[in-house]
Amino acid sequence: MKISLACDHGALALKQAVRKHLEDLGHEVTDFGTFTPDSCDYSDYGILAAKAVASGQCERGVLLCTTGIGMSMTANKVKGIRCALLSDLMSARLTRQHNDANVIAMGAAVLGEKLALEILDVFLTTEFEGGRHQRRIDKFMALENE
Repeated sequence: MKISLACDHGALALKQAVRKHLEDLGHEVTDFGTFTPDSCDYSDYGILAAKAVASGQCERGVLLCTTGIGMSMTANKVKGIRCALLSDLMSARLTRQHNDANVIAMGAAVLGEKLALEILDVFLTTEFEGGRHQRRIDKFMALENE
């Protein structure tokens, strides 16, 4: 799977672990930065990674910052993105099954590396259920055209 990846300075170490994990699983990763611990604006990197998913360049996206909040807000401003802020396994499973999330955000100060990688695995391996859930997604995605 082609996966976009981005972080700010607060999540650089977690991003490096996530990237290695994804590559070890055989995924193709496009890393949009940041690449240094210097202070930066999460939105500069989150926008690039989200646009890569929205355009079809990547199939899914993973965004990381200190809390995940800023990255999730940024990503959800990009047309076609359904980004979920995740901190537990059940939400990771249900956001795929019910919401067909195509991007996730996680907080490096909120999650340990092990849990973050478990959430990532659930996000990547859980399929969308469709059915009644598609009707609900169509309703909220229509808001992008108002």
